[in-house]
Amino acid sequence: MAYSAITKPSLYMNPKLYTGTGATHAITGVGFQPDLVWMKQKNGVVNHYLYDAVRGATNRLQPNMTTAADTTDSTWFNSFDSDGFTIGTEANINDSGDFYVSWNWKAGTTTGIAGSPSITPLGYSFNATSGFSAIKYEGTGSAGTLPHGLGVAPNMIIVKALETVENWAVYNSPRGATKYIELNHDGSEGTSAVMWNDTEPTSTLFTVNTNGGVNTSGKDYIAYCFANVKGFSKVGSYIGNGATNGVFVYTGFKPAFILVKDATSTANWILFDNKREGYNANNDILRADTDAAEGNSADLDILSNGFKANSNWASINKSGATFIYLAVAEEPLVANVGSGLPATAR
Repeated sequence: MAYSAITKPSLYMNPKLYTGTGATHAITGVGFQPDLVWMKQKNGVVNHYLYDAVRGATNRLQPNMTTAADTTDSTWFNSFDSDGFTIGTEANINDSGDFYVSWNWKAGTTTGIAGSPSITPLGYSFNATSGFSAIKYEGTGSAGTLPHGLGVAPNMIIVKALETVENWAVYNSPRGATKYIELNHDGSEGTSAVMWNDTEPTSTLFTVNTNGGVNTSGKDYIAYCFANVKGFSKVGSYIGNGATNGVFVYTGFKPAFILVKDATSTANWILFDNKREGYNANNDILRADTDAAEGNSADLDILSNGFKANSNWASINKSGATFIYLAVAEEPLVANVGSGLPATAR
């Protein structure tokens, strides 16, 4: 894989903290106009909420729930702005005095997607430089292909039905296209051809089969695709050792965002980032599959070239378990002098 052209990762993905006011206001300082915003109240038992520019600012999803997309009004999420986003008065995302985190991604290209798919997307936004895209499509009920726009095969694909109650289906390249796992609960991975048709993504297309979570005839879906970009993002796996001197995971960059799941056991999806309190001491965590408030039970170090579990906590370091992760950079490990390009990752 070639060097990444990204010298400032925070222009493509950036966590942002904010405090609710109870009044409509703009959240600024993201550094770009986001195309995907995933947000959670830190100090309360409140659902996760997810918005993207392809579906539009008035539509929310709940990553910890099976519910279909909800059409909202101006009291929720108002707009995607040049340096962030504007929220309304809804307490779940803007309660006065409460604390929130948002994880923000940039895509931005909405024309000229490559490939000859059998399912034509209803809309899309992609960024081949940062390896992220969002694809909206209508299911056909038959195995078919969709474009992703990344120029390389995506390493993680997260799909949600927009009109029906379905689990969030997740493909990840470390476990392969015969497997699937679900974002909205703590269950282990499953094996089924009806999800991805046992077909790995290519540099232009990904495949969905007949499962209702990815492809019911006449129903709409959204797919979020993530490709490995050296020096910026990585989907990978590791095997836990169950020791207090835990596993070191090499990413080739200092992570700003980490999503971890034990693929082979019942365990929560664990979210870390570089902005919330407890950073590199006793890291504050959120669980992507529950509405639970923030906790601080994970001793995980975010390092210049990856991350390391410093405890035997089973959710990040169960002995013999296979974990999958998505990590995105705060900064590259090394810059090549004079080139403006980050060093390659292993």
